[in-house]
Amino acid sequence: MAFDKQITIPEGYTFRPLEKTDYHNNYLDVLRVLTEVGEISESKFNELFDYWKSLSDIFHPHVITNKSGKIVAVGMVLFERKMIHECSIYAHIEDIAVAESEQGNKLGYSMIVGLTNVAKEGGCYKIILDCDPKNIGFYEKCGYTNGGNEMFLKFNA
Repeated sequence: MAFDKQITIPEGYTFRPLEKTDYHNNYLDVLRVLTEVGEISESKFNELFDYWKSLSDIFHPHVITNKSGKIVAVGMVLFERKMIHECSIYAHIEDIAVAESEQGNKLGYSMIVGLTNVAKEGGCYKIILDCDPKNIGFYEKCGYTNGGNEMFLKFNA
């Protein structure tokens, strides 16, 4: 199935790659809507940002900002180089979150479409994401289909 959706976001909002200065621009607070983030210092944020930047063929963190430039949605697409399909690239969407004050404005949809287009433009042959069963309908509206079950094993830290 071809993916031909173009990102459309409300007027005044911007979809863009994460920037190092976003530590001070609500990035971590929006991510906390999704899950536990913990305390992350600016130096730790910068260290991880620099790591992602050094592997920019793999890590593609993006944000959506509102009219005042404040981050209101976050997401990540990761590229995985596979041996299968003649050494093709496949993508994973991760860490989608929208600020509570902005939910209902279709920013989650915009983030998914934007990241999907990043993967398509990056030459990926396939893109996957894991989601809670209650979110399946949302991802179907974004053009995704249910492809199976997620399995995981957690290690104690």
